[in-house]
Amino acid sequence: MLQTPRGGAGNGTAAADRRLMSIGTVLNELRDEFPEVTISKIRFLESEGLIEPQRTPSGYRKFSPEDVERLGHVLRMQRDHYLPLKVIREHLDALERGERPPLPSLGRQRDAGDGQDEAEGPTAARVGRDELLAAAEIDEGQLAEWETYGLVAPLPDGGYDAEAVTVASLVVELGRFGIEPRHLRAMKAAAEREAGLVDQVVAPLRRHRNPQTRAHAEARAKELAGLTGRLHSALVQMALGVRLP
Repeated sequence: MLQTPRGGAGNGTAAADRRLMSIGTVLNELRDEFPEVTISKIRFLESEGLIEPQRTPSGYRKFSPEDVERLGHVLRMQRDHYLPLKVIREHLDALERGERPPLPSLGRQRDAGDGQDEAEGPTAARVGRDELLAAAEIDEGQLAEWETYGLVAPLPDGGYDAEAVTVASLVVELGRFGIEPRHLRAMKAAAEREAGLVDQVVAPLRRHRNPQTRAHAEARAKELAGLTGRLHSALVQMALGVRLP
């Protein structure tokens, strides 16, 4: 893969070293625009060849500003265009070669005037089972246990929605505090009730014949999901009598 300069790697200057960032710093840089990004997500994108951060002699990742910019492009293309990672990688590599490729579009998208009553929207990125295991750093036994509790579930094709990576990483983090997967069933049930409430609001829009109206339904669903998530967080904090920074 042809890479953009990685923070001046190879020139050995102290100024170049000062430009490099830890994965935690990168996370903070990205979270204003991508509040749901996680360390596991960044590691997963690295494993898929989307970025190639430098490594210290002890194995810690160090990211250049160019790496962070590329990460932003990847996350934006996933969020706004629902493109698979392979397509995103090929597109960005072409840009780095100085080409001007058009933004890829998914074959499942249809033009507004094609006469199809049940046009399908774009398909969100998928991850395979092995990819999910690697991104979350878990084993088959753990994933099987989480599936029995409904925390993650495979899609009909055997893959997983990319959001399963975020869920898995959070289950791991909670486990470090002694919160076991079986304890999270109530949270899963609450999330499903919240999703049902959102679906009641957007369902009429999703059934509309106008593709623009259906697209508006997806945007409205995302907005409502964000609001319900914030409300849930605020209610938990209020119940605990704590305030997050």
